[in-house]
Amino acid sequence: MKNIQKVVAYLLGTFLFPVSMMGQSEEVIPLVTIPAGVFYMGGAAEGEDFDEAPIHQVVLTSSFKMGKTEVTNAQYEAFCPEHRALRGKNGLSKEDDEAVIFVSYYDAVAFCEWLSRKEGKIYRLPTEAEWEYACRAGSYYPFSMGDELPSNYQKNQRVVRNYAPVSLKVAQTPPNTFGLYDMHGNVEEWCQDWYGPYSSEKQMDPVGQSNGCFRVTRGGSHNTPEKFLRSSNRMAMIPEDKHAQTGFRVVQADYPKGKPQTMEPFVLSNQQISQKMISWKRKSSPSLFIPPIPFVIQPDCSSQTPFYKHNHQPAITWCDNGDLLAIWFTADNENGREMVVLTSRLRAGAKEWEPASLFFKVPDRNMTGSALLNDGCGTLYHLNGVEASGDWQNLIMIQRISKDNGKTWSYPRIIASEHAKRHQVIAGTIKTKEGWLIQLCDAGPGGQDSTAIHVSRDGGENWSDMGGSIAGIHAGIVQLKDGKLLAFGRNNNIPDSTGQLRMPMSISDNMGKSWRYFASEFPPIDGGQRLILKRLNEGPILLVSFTDHPLRTPKNERGIIFKDDEGKEYRGYGMYAALSYDEGKTWPVKKLITDCNYRFLNGGGWTQFFEMDATHAEPRGYLAATQTPDNVIHLLTSRLHYRFNLAWLEEPISGRYIHEKNH
Repeated sequence: MKNIQKVVAYLLGTFLFPVSMMGQSEEVIPLVTIPAGVFYMGGAAEGEDFDEAPIHQVVLTSSFKMGKTEVTNAQYEAFCPEHRALRGKNGLSKEDDEAVIFVSYYDAVAFCEWLSRKEGKIYRLPTEAEWEYACRAGSYYPFSMGDELPSNYQKNQRVVRNYAPVSLKVAQTPPNTFGLYDMHGNVEEWCQDWYGPYSSEKQMDPVGQSNGCFRVTRGGSHNTPEKFLRSSNRMAMIPEDKHAQTGFRVVQADYPKGKPQTMEPFVLSNQQISQKMISWKRKSSPSLFIPPIPFVIQPDCSSQTPFYKHNHQPAITWCDNGDLLAIWFTADNENGREMVVLTSRLRAGAKEWEPASLFFKVPDRNMTGSALLNDGCGTLYHLNGVEASGDWQNLIMIQRISKDNGKTWSYPRIIASEHAKRHQVIAGTIKTKEGWLIQLCDAGPGGQDSTAIHVSRDGGENWSDMGGSIAGIHAGIVQLKDGKLLAFGRNNNIPDSTGQLRMPMSISDNMGKSWRYFASEFPPIDGGQRLILKRLNEGPILLVSFTDHPLRTPKNERGIIFKDDEGKEYRGYGMYAALSYDEGKTWPVKKLITDCNYRFLNGGGWTQFFEMDATHAEPRGYLAATQTPDNVIHLLTSRLHYRFNLAWLEEPISGRYIHEKNH
């Protein structure tokens, strides 16, 4: 059957691309000659476009031929007939003459190699420099035709969650002065280069970096803001990735003779990392509470670390050398493509976290959702969501590992390849008693969506979405001693026997394939809040959550009742901890996370400024936690790092503080 398909494909190809014309072969793909020349590559590098600097002179010493249009479905399917099954996916690219999409970098390279064999000429992808030179066509305006992209070129140029079903038919707008169509928009186009920083030096026939994690794409696409369609705008993708916004065009020319560059970015948190394994001394008593300190430390401008106004959604783990490693996203807008994942390190024995440095970024992709885990066997895991463009719905999941305390990380491997829902990674990855890894992900982009569960039974090599859904988003999960799973989530609240809405509790006895839902005893949480559910080293289950939402909970329902060391009740507000000693059936210990001392603090993220005292703790925050082998619990909110232990949690607050507060 496959041989018949290949014969049909060959005949289809000869039909699509006639070969007889006065005894000469026509080009399989119409090409235009781009003359040799000199131009200045790059842009002003303002804000999120920092990677467009420095502007540098580029000399292209030879002319080359470039496809007049992007490769179409018909052209690509002459090589790969199976691709026809993807036509119309996401409501896009159904016809023969529409730009092909859902092709990886390797798919595009394979097409070029097939075409080279077919034609007896060298076909390849353009270098990034060739692409920008061809796009500019002698212009230094943002777009080859001027300051703005004319309306007839635009195809729903805005941030979307669901793609508008626009036509991707090629050559429907005027070409640039080189005779090339669709260089601004329609679909992004793969380039040959590894993505990396520019050099300020004059370059001859540059070919980019010698290695990397991402291959450059250029030109922008349908269903994305106009600014990403500019001539100088840089994007990139994991080479194995494929989605509805990226295709390619070909170049017919020898490979350029420029030498690849090797420019490694400086990352503070990766410098001088001790590889000596620390000897942890367990602290079971006395009680410990260390006042909160910030872990989000703005970097110096000279570091060239991207840092934006909104820093949020942390994850944390411990390293075998005694360091703590935290990551979070920084962005101006949560659905922005400028979003990057930053990191900071609290080195063993240090009193302050280091300034932020870059941890992970796929250029011009939204990076919502990060997680970290130390598996207790010498390996750190990093999992992250990666969008096709902006927003946080169409995500793949990637995984990296480190075996040297986070100094170096493996190539980002795609572990859930479909850009889809159920892939928004949540901090709080766990390892079960069977040695399996569990990763929770928001099942959708909305506040009322549920939580998906992904499981790996082979140390992260393969992952499976178990199919079931936990009630609420941003869930936390633990495995119970009988093997069942217990989870709590935000929203999807359930009324208790009195009709009062409570935080939903979900239980699964088949590793997440299905769930049963109950009203817990805890108050629900809402926007800008994320809970923690964690099994402590000592055995109890720890829940950290919030008594109410300071803006959305009715005033008469705010706060919950706590007891002091004399058993007297008082009402407290904000972040609290609860402990269960019977696998989540009861929660006899509840305590505000405060040492009763007055403080005025900046919680960052959506929290901003707040007052802490005997009856008030941090009111909002996205929580993440780890417990080091010495039994210290490290809790992150959106900006602050708290440290305490089980003995402190079990120690009631003195009624003296409460009395002083009330008088």
